[in-house]
Amino acid sequence: MDFTYLSTVNAILNATAAALLIRGYLLIRRKRIDAHRKTMLTAFGVSVLFLISYLTYHYQVGSVRFQKTGTIRTVYFAILLSHTVLAAFVAPMAIVTLTRGLRGKWDNHRRIARWTFPLWVYVSVTGVIVYLMLYHF
Repeated sequence: MDFTYLSTVNAILNATAAALLIRGYLLIRRKRIDAHRKTMLTAFGVSVLFLISYLTYHYQVGSVRFQKTGTIRTVYFAILLSHTVLAAFVAPMAIVTLTRGLRGKWDNHRRIARWTFPLWVYVSVTGVIVYLMLYHF
C-alpha cells in the first residue's frame, strides 16, 4: 500500500492546527470562552490526528532526504532542527495547558498558555514549511 500521500495530509493537518490556534487566540481575546474552548479542543484533536498520520507515514515510508545543496540546505536544517526540538516540548505543554483550562485553573492555564500558544503555532507553521521545502522545492 502507498502511504506517500500522508506527507500532504500531514501538512494540511499542521496548517489546520495553526489556523485553529490563531482562531482560538482571537476568540479568547474577545472573551468568547466557550468558542475558544471548542476551537482549542479541535486544534488539539487535529494535532493528535497529525501525530498518528506522521508516525504512520514514517513507519511505512521511512526517512526522506533533503536533496538540495547550498544555503537552502542550511536554512532547511535550521528550520527542521528548531521545529523538531520545539515539537518535543509542545506536545506535553499542550496537554498541561488544555488540562488546566478544562479544570478551570485559569491563572495556571494563562501562565503556561503564554508559552504554549506561540510555540505550538511555530511548530505547526514550520511543519508546513518543512513539507514545502522537502517535497516542492
